[in-house]
Amino acid sequence: MARIAGVDIPKQKRGVISLTYIYGIGLSRAKDILAQAEVSEDKKVSEWNDTEISNIREAVSQFKIEGELRSETQLNIKRLMDIGCQRGIRHRMGLPLRGQRTKNNSRTRKGKRKTVANKKKATK
Repeated sequence: MARIAGVDIPKQKRGVISLTYIYGIGLSRAKDILAQAEVSEDKKVSEWNDTEISNIREAVSQFKIEGELRSETQLNIKRLMDIGCQRGIRHRMGLPLRGQRTKNNSRTRKGKRKTVANKKKATK
């Protein structure tokens, strides 16, 4: 496996796809990086030589990725929660924050269903 930005990327896949294993690099950014490093998109990682890998590492280092990007995202979420805005409150409560309905769906954010027992009727 090739190691770029502290991440082992798979050797058997094409370069464009394997670069997307790095947090913060999607398909379009991976294409831009390979174009900047002058490496073919269809070339597999195992076919890269040392100069191509160093060019790719140099191109990747220009972007904010992995730990730095994750910490920035967490700080943004914490800031929203601290100022008490709508999105921050939804983050705090573990609910979806972009206007989705929560009556039927949103199990990913709310977690497993918690059954609530009904009140028993008083007998006379």
